[in-house]
Amino acid sequence: MAMEIDDSSNNLQRKQSLYKSLDETFGVERERYTGQQYSQIYFARLHLMRTILYSLVDTWKPHLPVCTVLGLELGKECVIVGTLYKHMKLKPCVLDEYSKERTGIPLVRPHNFMHPEDHLVLEDESGRVKLGGTVISPSLFVTGNVVALHGKETSAGDFLVQDILEAGLPPQEELPFDTKDKYVVFVSGLSVGCSSSNPLLSQLLVDHITGHLGDEKEQILASQIVHVVIAGNSVELPTGLFNGQYLAAKDHSKLSMPIKELDILLTQIAAALPLDIMPGTSDPANFALPQQPLHRCLFPGTSAYNTFVSCTNPHSFEVDSVRFLGTSGQNIDDLDRYSNAESRLDFMERTLRWRHIAPTAPNTLGCYPFTDRDPFLMEKCPHVYFVGNQSKYENRLVKGPEGQLVRLICIPKFCESGVAVAVNIRNLECHALSFSTDLDL
Repeated sequence: MAMEIDDSSNNLQRKQSLYKSLDETFGVERERYTGQQYSQIYFARLHLMRTILYSLVDTWKPHLPVCTVLGLELGKECVIVGTLYKHMKLKPCVLDEYSKERTGIPLVRPHNFMHPEDHLVLEDESGRVKLGGTVISPSLFVTGNVVALHGKETSAGDFLVQDILEAGLPPQEELPFDTKDKYVVFVSGLSVGCSSSNPLLSQLLVDHITGHLGDEKEQILASQIVHVVIAGNSVELPTGLFNGQYLAAKDHSKLSMPIKELDILLTQIAAALPLDIMPGTSDPANFALPQQPLHRCLFPGTSAYNTFVSCTNPHSFEVDSVRFLGTSGQNIDDLDRYSNAESRLDFMERTLRWRHIAPTAPNTLGCYPFTDRDPFLMEKCPHVYFVGNQSKYENRLVKGPEGQLVRLICIPKFCESGVAVAVNIRNLECHALSFSTDLDL
């Protein structure tokens, strides 16, 4: 939808773009999933990833035979492909809750569950074997990774790892050539309804996006914004109201107020340009990934515009043939609990090399029990890979061995940082949009 911005000297026209949703793979037919186990999603993941890894082994270690776990022979070097399982001493267990009730001793709940005694096991359909050696570090991998390993079986029955092969970045379509600057703006963690949320800050963001804020230069930049993506945690509902009883009329009002306020903000954006909204952990959506779109009845004002799209989480789409893929943050937050990295961008880069958005699902990250596929596998490499609701803004340009270029972006929580992120689809450059209501200079 075009929007004209009147100025004393110019008449600006918002730039247009072609949008294509790629969320079909994250759709869920709810009636189909009524009691299945999670083993099928692991089988599907191993089958597809093994096909990729087998094709790479021919050039990686062409002189070595490929064996199954059951086919290992003592001292014979070979390549095995399977799914990693990380045995973690501090991993939470539901039985700990009973232990807590019986002993009365409070359990330690660390932010990260890594322990020096953690070790890895590789598993395929034939069996499992404990991994040894210093080449493969338990701190870098999680349960659910599918890898190829070069090594040999020891007299202790372990597999001594000598080298590791990951799938690597998936194939990527060439970045389309465009001479015009066009921006996609990302924001997450609006948290409308939270006690720390600042309504004025959110309104400043909306006014900037819609071109009602700033001087002529800023309005020119605003006219180059062609799409807005809200990556989860848009509202924060008052949890104290949920006590297992029917809600009183006044409590209904308290519960719906944050959503009504969000609808007012979104209506202003949708009236000006295309808008996608993704669900997050605090939003009124299903818990398990992939989260399904927020129901349009929650946004009566915004839904009146055909520019508004309620999306899944994860969310995949194209703008002028530039491919985007991202989540509201659950996948990276979970990796941070069960592995180590210096930066959230490192976690994101690992998921690209593993070709999997959420390797810890379903082990420690809730997901639907898919029986015939794993929707989190990356078949094509995105040009922009974003993750919402992070502690700070970070970005990195990753280059793949076959010429892939991927812009990684950590989107901070807007209610805490006042920061949104703008990405130029012409060259994948990005910058922060910072807003503040602080009058101190």
